[in-house]
Amino acid sequence: MTAGLRRYSVGQREQALGLLEAGVSGLEVARQVLIALRLREGRCPARIAAELGVHRSSVTRELRRNRVAGVYSVRVAQARTVTNRARPQPRKLDRPEHAGLRTVVLEGLTSHWSPQQIQGELLARFPHDDSMRISHETLYQALYVQGRGSLRAELAREKALRSGRTSRVPASKLAARPRGKSWVGDATITARPAEATDRAVPGHWEGDLVIGARGSSALITLVERATRYVMLARLPGRRDAATVTDRLTAMITTLPAHLAKTLTWDQGAELADHARFTVATDCKVYFCDPHSPWQRGTNENTNGLIREFFPKGTSFTTVTDEQIAHVEQLLNTRPRATLGFHTPAHKLNELLNVAHTP
Repeated sequence: MTAGLRRYSVGQREQALGLLEAGVSGLEVARQVLIALRLREGRCPARIAAELGVHRSSVTRELRRNRVAGVYSVRVAQARTVTNRARPQPRKLDRPEHAGLRTVVLEGLTSHWSPQQIQGELLARFPHDDSMRISHETLYQALYVQGRGSLRAELAREKALRSGRTSRVPASKLAARPRGKSWVGDATITARPAEATDRAVPGHWEGDLVIGARGSSALITLVERATRYVMLARLPGRRDAATVTDRLTAMITTLPAHLAKTLTWDQGAELADHARFTVATDCKVYFCDPHSPWQRGTNENTNGLIREFFPKGTSFTTVTDEQIAHVEQLLNTRPRATLGFHTPAHKLNELLNVAHTP
């Protein structure tokens, strides 16, 4: 504040500082003190408004609202500003009549749903009940702007949002390098069928490994591009090409043939034996370009969700198959905005219940 007054004369600064020492404070105080100083110098409201860069009516209203015995009072102006800024009314989630809405919101957050997913679920679940409406932006404000509030304190989990972040992380600007691995050959992503790109036809998967503590264990993650259905499987303490190929084969062969057409992977050596996998499953493998994780972005997002349950440093040798199955079930029964707030399990069941015509 004192730095903002340096452009004024010594006498003016002393007057302003005297007002501050008398108890005047706040974000708007610089503007209000300037108005008081210019009035003492005999300036008219129009000239004060020009210096502030506002319309003269703004200064006129300020003077009319905050006069005491005919004199503009900075202290009264600041007190009125603070009072007007406050929100004395309780927010929607804090009102007793919306206790049911609060319960549903807390259940969704505890189940690792995002605010947008909660908003969509409420609309689908209570289509005719306006009291069961809340925007995802309101939820973000309740969790972050009021980060110390009761909503966050009532959550049955450590992180309010699945990412654990308070700001966005920019995407990598690193360009793809024109180099590849010997086992890729012609199986590049550019050769992948167009139907896999537009997600119109199911049966196209993206896959990767989530690595455990010290690189000694791993989890295979597969996600179907059209339905976002997830399949998970632990590796038995090693992740060489033969082991990964065998485990992937076992996972894919549980699916009907029309739902296992292609698999997109990065250029990791764990899938160097992809030819044997294709022979066993009739599911063709295509590799992303180097340093281009966005080419299998659905799987990258899924791996981020999985890290919420199994943070970095987790050893998958100590995780049971039942725990893996539970996480898989949670992910597949979560409403997704991109699916119109249906769940991946619902969308996959629709495909399984409809007779396939080749």
